[in-house]
Amino acid sequence: MAARRTVPARAALAGDALVAMMVACGALLRDLDVACHQHGITHDQYNVLRILRGVYPAGHPRGEIAARLISRAPDVTRMLDRLVKHGWVERGWDPENRRLSIATVTNKGLALLADVDALIAREQARYTKGLGDAELATLRRLCQRITP
Repeated sequence: MAARRTVPARAALAGDALVAMMVACGALLRDLDVACHQHGITHDQYNVLRILRGVYPAGHPRGEIAARLISRAPDVTRMLDRLVKHGWVERGWDPENRRLSIATVTNKGLALLADVDALIAREQARYTKGLGDAELATLRRLCQRITP
């Protein structure tokens, strides 16, 4: 019979806390993806558009977009190609470095974001309805503290 390994109380609590966070995160990401799919995009594509909106009317090179993504997408170039194909993103060249492609969100992409933002806000409200402002601030602070 194999010996049962005991886990120190702090390690068990840390493991339970992180598993609970992963379960919550997984559920939230599934629901956000469902909201995005109502407009024909993935949550990763929404995130790219949101990143580009943050610097509008300027843009970002592919590497900067990849670094800012919430979850690492395996092929940002292909994702940008799909967004360009739908007219939500344009690509141009950096005037100071013609080898560097810059992606910018289009007016059509901004309009799509406005529509999807309402669905995202609804999901965020649904997930946080039982939390007060102080609890939300604590949640944000704790997540920031454990992020490497």
